[in-house]
Amino acid sequence: MNGKEKVEEKEKRKFDVSSWYDRNYKKLLFLSLALLFASVIYIAVFYFFHHDFMHKDVSLTGGTSITVYVEKPINTRELENFLEKELNKPTSIRTLQDITARKTIAVVIETTADSEEAKRAIEKFLGFELTQENSSIEISGPTLSKSFYKQLIIAVILAFFFMAIVVFIIFRTAIPSLAVILAALTDLLGSLALCNALNFRIGTAGIAAFLMLIGYSVDTDIMLTTKVIKRRGESALNERLASAAKTGLSMTLTSFVAVLTAYFIVQSTVLKQIFFILSAGLFFDLISTWFGNASILKWYCEKKGLK
Repeated sequence: MNGKEKVEEKEKRKFDVSSWYDRNYKKLLFLSLALLFASVIYIAVFYFFHHDFMHKDVSLTGGTSITVYVEKPINTRELENFLEKELNKPTSIRTLQDITARKTIAVVIETTADSEEAKRAIEKFLGFELTQENSSIEISGPTLSKSFYKQLIIAVILAFFFMAIVVFIIFRTAIPSLAVILAALTDLLGSLALCNALNFRIGTAGIAAFLMLIGYSVDTDIMLTTKVIKRRGESALNERLASAAKTGLSMTLTSFVAVLTAYFIVQSTVLKQIFFILSAGLFFDLISTWFGNASILKWYCEKKGLK
């Protein structure tokens, strides 16, 4: 076999991504839709059993927050397990550290239990009495917390609604616009379903993270739709999709690695909550954008002859 024949044989064996995508893009679309469907079903079942859409922390349910100033480190895992058994109520614990010395200076215990009951349980575990010198207690009423929760949910819904309006104004075409909105909805519901499945308690910071996720979700989708729909004629359809994928995947993967790394590094419970939700949303965005939105756009362009 001469050199020319070897090159030809190598070209034959070379994997043709474009041809493979032409054959399988509708299957990829099904995977994205299956993710959205599974998320909706899981959240619906969760609501049936818990009468709510998510596990909420004290900032959204109301309850007691006790800060204990400590000189020695406390095993927060053991303390949390003890309090949940003793109080029979959801409890979350976070530590406050001196940034320079990396030393724990306080432990914040949040629970829906009565303040006096929670105080007695904490004293029982620690073995000393809580006083004004070594602790502080804050109580938030359930009515105020529920009102705040409703306002935050309304804010998320309005943000999503106005995002949808802006998308329709930009593209002025139903199917590409709906594809962007569907991808963002998949990211939000997928992240919420994952939080519920992992028993992750969401507070005010978590709701803010969902608001941020709406922006993260649509940026790659708008970039993809712009390249495919508004720049037709510059190159072939698959080439425009590939160009958008190179840019979009770089954007999403960079953000995903950054926020996931931050989740494992930071000590703050509030920041961990934000970074976890953003990490989940960006992961689902890879599926909803490049399996779902891209496949819908390809199907749409082929039907309309916009190659």
